Amino acid sequence: MLDAYFQRINYAGPRQATVETLDVIHLAHASTIPFENLEVLMGSTPRLDLEGIVAKLIEARRGGYCFEHNTLLAAVLKQLGFKVTELGARVRLSGKLLPRTHMCLLVEVEGLSFLADAGFGAELLSPVPLRVGCETSQFGRRYRLIREAHLWVLQRLEPDPTDLYAFTLEPQHPVDFVMANHFTATHPNSIFRNVLTVQRPHPEVRYHLHNHVFHVHQDGQTEARPVRDQAEMGQLLEDFFGIRADSALLALFERFKTTSQES
Repeated sequence: MLDAYFQRINYAGPRQATVETLDVIHLAHASTIPFENLEVLMGSTPRLDLEGIVAKLIEARRGGYCFEHNTLLAAVLKQLGFKVTELGARVRLSGKLLPRTHMCLLVEVEGLSFLADAGFGAELLSPVPLRVGCETSQFGRRYRLIREAHLWVLQRLEPDPTDLYAFTLEPQHPVDFVMANHFTATHPNSIFRNVLTVQRPHPEVRYHLHNHVFHVHQDGQTEARPVRDQAEMGQLLEDFFGIRADSALLALFERFKTTSQES
């Protein structure tokens, strides 16, 4: 699996468990494999077993959401000798109290601890040091972790500090993510049942297809343009996200082309 994974993310570097290896693999993964919920919108619940994730994200060259991305990343890092603990988080972007349906990772290496997360949209390209108040700059964006009672809170600092999600260091088990995945993929109020999102961050630019609008975030500016038809959607998916869409995927365009939701 490792060889196929490294080929998928175009990584040919060292395989020793070091901070540098963690940084480079995290960046390669996050900037290559897109974040997307197309399978959920087509009525399926994504598989969380490693075999199913490998088949989708590596062999079929598709993307996925947090459970898929971070289960794959955790498996790779463990094989390389990193100490990895799977964690659960509550997303805070809506300002509402939401269930704990986000998966992230605690990675320990060379006596240091990091929050790793290759599955939170177009956000983290690199791990964040697990130290209170320590700011990290990632290609034009700054992040930090703060404490709030028993919680750790990940914040994005531009333009103003924004809570992304809150988590504890309590280890989570596969069955915990099975339950969270079921809610995320099937509950009628789940955002992933109601919004089409495909995202891919790069060091210089971040791409985001949100419903029928394609966004390009670069140099502090955002260009947004509506997607005209299924053909254009298919071209965008292939050119910017590496996804070759069949007719069933492209049919999602008709479902979301009239929505006014944008990010």
